[in-house]
Amino acid sequence: MDCLSISEMTTFRWSFEEDVSHLMREEIPALGVWRHKLADYGEEKGVDLLSEMGMKVSSLFWAGGFTGSDGRSYKDCLEDAEDAIRLAAVMQAECLVIYTGARAGHTSNHVRRLIRGALTELVPWAEDLQVSLAVEPMHSGCAAEWTVLTDLDASLELIQEVGSDHLKLVFDTYHLGHDPAILDRLPEVAPHVAVVHLGDAKCPPRGEQNRCRLGDGVLPLKDLCLGLKSNGYQGWFEVELFGEDLESQDYSELIRHAQSEFEQIFETTVH
Repeated sequence: MDCLSISEMTTFRWSFEEDVSHLMREEIPALGVWRHKLADYGEEKGVDLLSEMGMKVSSLFWAGGFTGSDGRSYKDCLEDAEDAIRLAAVMQAECLVIYTGARAGHTSNHVRRLIRGALTELVPWAEDLQVSLAVEPMHSGCAAEWTVLTDLDASLELIQEVGSDHLKLVFDTYHLGHDPAILDRLPEVAPHVAVVHLGDAKCPPRGEQNRCRLGDGVLPLKDLCLGLKSNGYQGWFEVELFGEDLESQDYSELIRHAQSEFEQIFETTVH
């Protein structure tokens, strides 16, 4: 299928240039770009390389931190997000992934106001540049340093409150696939999904994320992927694999295995 992508988090030790080169060799049409790797390579040079190779960008990772949990000011986070939106527009990324930031000692109401306020300011930029912002809910077992969004209901409520077609959701199977009710909610969720992150797990996260190869875990990946497609999702399936169990994995082998598993999910050839 022409909807498989690989996140640069999966190939943590490779450079941006290596990522593009290897994915081209494997005939994978899209890349989930990590801003850190792109900055090391050079943004303008990286955008030119993607264009030259005809490689699509399934997502740009990441902006946010609006609660100040990483030490930046609210103003700094907004300015960084605006820069990321402009970059996403230039590279024609399918979406910009947003992490809200951790609670950081704030009251729940204050956190909600900070996040809603930031997104309300950023959405007009995104709309003008035709960029989708995609908030990512995470499993509560590993979300503490990244986001206060740990369930679908809060994420969908936030999207509804901001009220823009350019604010959507990252559906990460690693974070959402442990919910026994998730398959029943796909008709409700699918219209709001900007990108699907594909990860598997042998058990729910406890602290650090520890993903495993697709198909080696317990998550219902096939049912999730087919369910999203059957309910109207037409975007990228971006493989995002990292964690202690994968640290020694050969990246080329990991990518080829992911291709094979993806092919089995949709019972067609991945090109």
